[in-house]
Amino acid sequence: MKVQRIAVVIGTRPEAIKMAPIVHALKKYPDLFETLVISTAQHRQMLDQVFTLFDIVPDVDLSVMRPNQNLTDLTSLVLQEMSKTLDDLQPDLLLVQGDTTTVVAASLAGFYKKIPIGHVEAGLRSHNKYSPFPEEVNRQLASVLADIHFAPTALAKEKLLNEGIAKESVVTTGNTVVDALSTQLKRPFEFKNTPLENIPFDDGNRILFVTSHRRESWGEPLENTCAALKELVSAFPDLIVVYPVHMNPNVHEPVMRLLGNVPRIYLTDPIDYLTCINLMKKSYLILTDSGGIQEEAPALKIPALVLRELTERPEAFQAGMAKVVGTDQDKIVQEASLLLNDSTAYQAMRNGNNPYGDGHASERIVKVIQRWFQQKGGDLLAPSEEFNP
Repeated sequence: MKVQRIAVVIGTRPEAIKMAPIVHALKKYPDLFETLVISTAQHRQMLDQVFTLFDIVPDVDLSVMRPNQNLTDLTSLVLQEMSKTLDDLQPDLLLVQGDTTTVVAASLAGFYKKIPIGHVEAGLRSHNKYSPFPEEVNRQLASVLADIHFAPTALAKEKLLNEGIAKESVVTTGNTVVDALSTQLKRPFEFKNTPLENIPFDDGNRILFVTSHRRESWGEPLENTCAALKELVSAFPDLIVVYPVHMNPNVHEPVMRLLGNVPRIYLTDPIDYLTCINLMKKSYLILTDSGGIQEEAPALKIPALVLRELTERPEAFQAGMAKVVGTDQDKIVQEASLLLNDSTAYQAMRNGNNPYGDGHASERIVKVIQRWFQQKGGDLLAPSEEFNP
């Protein structure tokens, strides 16, 4: 087999976290693959932190972010810049991950050039095109454009097959976020010189880790969440809330206004990935509207309450390791209080196997890519080789 040129497109911090294990897995086989990383830099500072952590230097940096940029501006700029880049690189396969604007614009650029596309973390669906927005539609469009679909779970594969995607192009690999998590947690770490260095982790306190920043959380839903956090710290004297606050004014202003002076609620600057996963490891309970944290919490056996009305990641809920609680103040307080009061209910949510991965997803993906180039027809992975929790 000739050396195949693989272009790996990364735009945001979550994409970098989940693509980094694949980049390193591909680079183990220089006789098979020439691996090129294209950064759109949709998230500049947060993305660069992850590249440094995973020792990745992009081969191309498109630097597409502009002040006050809307989705239309970003999509058109990524499409234009990716088109030029693909003309220069002429890859044999374009790899994209997830549901961002980078994913859908890069996939469209690849389709226009008739370059095969592999979609990592394919098949997640909420079946509501405005929740999450615009991610749900981005992911569906990527599925239409892709040639290989790397479904993280059996449920994601089933959804793709139900949409008419050809069976021979869909494989269940597990989610590479578990690969990244298991690798990075082996690093020595301390909270000194991070935004969390003054938090009393080891004084008998229980840590409630909170993230809430998505567009659908802005406004009243976020204010309800803040009110619930105030009520919880008032009811539980050993509870400490740690909330890294997104710098977007739609998040930062109401959170600082409503929680800025509340005892035992620590509002910090955004934290890097390594600090984040070590904070999760220290936490008793997690409240989040993040997609990635919904996948990471079960790997750490930390119960998660999901601050959304819908989630495209229902596997942890089905396994009893997470609950979707929405943004109703009373509902959040009720479900969190149950886990803080009832050790049996709490331990029940820590049982079970992580439904999202086993740390070997990137290996499966590389095996699939190799077979896709080598063979014509047939299963890319045997059923016994696919991820099954």
